[in-house]
Amino acid sequence: MPENPISSRNILVTKFKLNALLEITKAINDNPSREKLIDRYETLLREELGIGKIVLYRLAETWECMLCSGLNNTLASIDVCKDLLVFDDITFIRDLNPPLGIFDIVIPVKRDDKHIAVVLIGDIDEEGEGVSPVIKHLNFIQTLSNIIVVAIENMRLHQESIRQAAIKKELELASGLQNMLIPDPTKLPSGKSFSVSAFYHPHMDVGGDYYDFIDLGNHEYGFCICDVSGKGISAALIMSNFQANLRALFTIDIPIDELVFRLNERVNQSTMGERFLTLFVGKYNKKSRELLYVNAGHNPPLLYNRSSGVLSRLDSHCIGLGMLDTIPEIIPQKFTIDKGIKLLCYTDGLVEILQDDLVEAGTGTIEKFLINNEPICNNIDDIVKHHSILEGNQAIFDDITILGLEFR
Repeated sequence: MPENPISSRNILVTKFKLNALLEITKAINDNPSREKLIDRYETLLREELGIGKIVLYRLAETWECMLCSGLNNTLASIDVCKDLLVFDDITFIRDLNPPLGIFDIVIPVKRDDKHIAVVLIGDIDEEGEGVSPVIKHLNFIQTLSNIIVVAIENMRLHQESIRQAAIKKELELASGLQNMLIPDPTKLPSGKSFSVSAFYHPHMDVGGDYYDFIDLGNHEYGFCICDVSGKGISAALIMSNFQANLRALFTIDIPIDELVFRLNERVNQSTMGERFLTLFVGKYNKKSRELLYVNAGHNPPLLYNRSSGVLSRLDSHCIGLGMLDTIPEIIPQKFTIDKGIKLLCYTDGLVEILQDDLVEAGTGTIEKFLINNEPICNNIDDIVKHHSILEGNQAIFDDITILGLEFR
C-alpha cells in the first residue's frame, strides 16, 4: 500500500515541532544568557522556517525590542502600544502602509488576555523544503515566542531575587553593625543618683537616629540624642560618622558649646551641605547636680518635676548641625536638677505618627505618659505599647528613638 504523502508530511511537521520545542526546553534548562536564548530563537525561525525578517517586542517595565533580524532600517517609527496592541489575533498585515507594511504577519503573544510580546515576521519562505509552509506554523511560532518570553522573564525574576537577597544580607549586616554603635538599653546606668532608659527603632533596617550616654569621669556624664535628615542607608552612614566624631570629641574638658561648634564642622565636612542633623546634647554633674545642655534644632525634650507637677520644655537655641558652615551663636543653658525630675528626649518620628484621623500625634500622648509617679523606664514602655511601635504600626514612617533620664 503506497505511503500517504499528506500523512508523511504531517509526521515530519509534528516531528519538527517536537524537536524544536525539545531543543528550546533543553537550552532553557542549561540556564543560558538572554542573548544565547534569543540567538537560538532567531536561528530556528530564520534557518529552519526560512523567515527573512523577524522582530520581537517584549513587555518589561516598558516595551523593548529584543530581536530585530533581517532589517537594515530602524524601527523607531513603530509605536507598539498604538500600532501593534490593536491586534488580538494572528493577522496578515502586508497590505498596510509602512512601517508595518514591510512585514507579512503580526503574531501577538498574550497571557491572561494581556499582551506580553508581539512578533513581526516578513519575507517568509512559504515553500521551504522539509517543513510545511510557514503559514501553517504561525500558532507554533506564537507558542515558541511565548516560551522564550516567559523564560527570559523568569531569568530576570531569578536574577532580581538573587540581587534582593544580597541586598537583604548586606542590610542585615549593616543593621547589626549600626546596633553596635547604639548603647545597649539594658546596660545603661541605674543607681541611687539617676537612671537612664532608652528605646531605639529604625524605620528600615538601618536609620539616621542616634543616642548615647557617656561616663566622662569625675562625676560628669554626657548624653545626646540626634536625628539625621532623611532615612535609610545614607542617613545611617552619616549617623555612624557622627557617632565616631562625638565619641572622639566629647571629653570632660571640652566646653559644650565648643563641642557643638566642632561637631558642626565635622558634619559639614562629611555631608558637603547635602544633609543636616538636629541634636540635643547635655552634660550632667552628679555631685553638683548641674545640667548643662545645648539644643541644636532638636525636638524640645520634656522635663517633668514630680514635686511641683510642672512640665517644661528644653527649647532650641541654635540651628541644627550642617545647616550652615558656622553656627552663628551657641548659647548653652544651665540649671540645677532637683530630686524627682524626669527628662524625656525623643526624635520627631515619635510625634509624627499618624493617628486614625490622619493627624500627627504630637507631644500630647508623650506628656500624658510622663506626668505621673511611674519610673521613666515604665513611661517609655507605655509610649511604645500605646503606639504599637514594635507591632509594625503602619502609621509610622520614620525612625523613633527615646532617651529618658530620671534624677533621684
